[in-house]
Order: sequence, then structure tokens, then C-alpha cells
Amino acid sequence: MKVINVPEMHCQRCVERISEALTNAGIAFEISLSEKTVKINDSQECISKTIALLDDLGFSAK
Repeated sequence: MKVINVPEMHCQRCVERISEALTNAGIAFEISLSEKTVKINDSQECISKTIALLDDLGFSAK
């Protein structure tokens, strides 16, 4: 799994927005609010798509 840091993720609402976007895109993921991370499978396509979705939501991904 690839770990993407999302430092702007501050609350449960952020988690819900990210979850909805990734679910709608068909991406399997795990979110940790306490660690401010999103874990996805290692497919380069999924990584690029996830980073683009996070950017669209206003979150920087590292």
C-alpha cells in the first residue's frame, strides 16, 4: 500500500469528503485521521488519480 500524507485533513468531515470522492472513483483505500494519511494500492494510476482527487477537494497530498 502507498501512504499519502494529507496534512490539511483536520476533522471527520474531511474524512467523509475524501471517502466519498475515492469511493465514487472506485479506489480502494484506508484513511487515518489521527495520522492524516490515505493508504491506497500501489498502482501508479490509482496514486495519480487519488492525488488529483485530493487536489480537487483542496487538500495537498505528499
